[in-house]
Amino acid sequence: MPDTDTKAAAPNTHLAPYAAKGLKGRILSGVQPTGNLHLGNYLGAIRNFARLQDDYECLYCVVDMHAITVWQDPAALSSQTREIAAAFLASGVDGRKHAVFNQSAVPEHAQLAWVFNCVARLGWMNRMTQFKEKAGKDRENASLGLYAYPALMAADILIYKATHVPVGEDQKQHLELTRDIAIKFNNDFHTPDFFPVTEPLIFGAATRVMSLRDGTKKMSKSDPSDYSRINLTDDADAIAQKIRRAKTDPLPMPDTAADAEKRPDADNLLGIYAALADQEKDAVIAAFAGKQFSEFKAALTDLAVAKLGPVGAEMQRLMKDPGYVDSVLNEGAAKARAIAAPILADVYKTVGFLKP
Repeated sequence: MPDTDTKAAAPNTHLAPYAAKGLKGRILSGVQPTGNLHLGNYLGAIRNFARLQDDYECLYCVVDMHAITVWQDPAALSSQTREIAAAFLASGVDGRKHAVFNQSAVPEHAQLAWVFNCVARLGWMNRMTQFKEKAGKDRENASLGLYAYPALMAADILIYKATHVPVGEDQKQHLELTRDIAIKFNNDFHTPDFFPVTEPLIFGAATRVMSLRDGTKKMSKSDPSDYSRINLTDDADAIAQKIRRAKTDPLPMPDTAADAEKRPDADNLLGIYAALADQEKDAVIAAFAGKQFSEFKAALTDLAVAKLGPVGAEMQRLMKDPGYVDSVLNEGAAKARAIAAPILADVYKTVGFLKP
């Protein structure tokens, strides 16, 4: 009977092949196709996808299997899957050089997830805070998929033996679970270096973009007010109107970072400006210290339109050409399966499954 603890991780030797190619490793990351993408999704994840592709071998996945852990309208799911893929491409991801695909097109994700369901411990799953948040008070009505999806997330990563995953603060716990599953699998089957112990890539600035209507709440596609967020498909007029109506306070712009932290609405807008401008927030605070919010909002509007306008326009163009988007997804799925299939075959051999 294998041990139920994870013991110690073996040294990560999986980086050497990438170093030989002048790369830092292999990345897997994904986005759920569940509604309009907004500024928080862009600054926290999608923009970084393009920035990583010169230094890593990248696989970017539309995680449609994760989406159905809660009920989805099938037609909307198909459309939103293409929309996420279009956002990847519009943000600068090279879909011909790297793999852009939808998760369900690579069945090895689900096949490895079942193996991981049998490796992960119930106690580990019970500690997952996102299940508690998403299931709410009616846990008995939550789907089994919602409870077990961290094992699928681990499979998403490890079916490619990804060495790195870009994560926000709210996803760190799931990556820790992935690492635990990798270590336990390696220990259970006496294969100390089979799966890598995947490392997080955490981006600092504006990974948590807050609501334009309440600086204490995260920007969310589920907020009933469309004025709480800037959607990636918003045009220049919509962006300008939302920034003008963004909640502020009656005081001038903060003079210091300490002052900004006491004023969440101001702090949020300063963080958005800093992220869009690729500047440190302290430098933005210094540039606008003591000025009126109207002056700052005008500058933020110009910056947001300049940065987001081309992304939104390209997304709209791509969404009008679903055949092209599907061709990128199909090509990406073929690339992904070329990596995943031999790894799954090795997993099956390792656990003792007979070869068909």
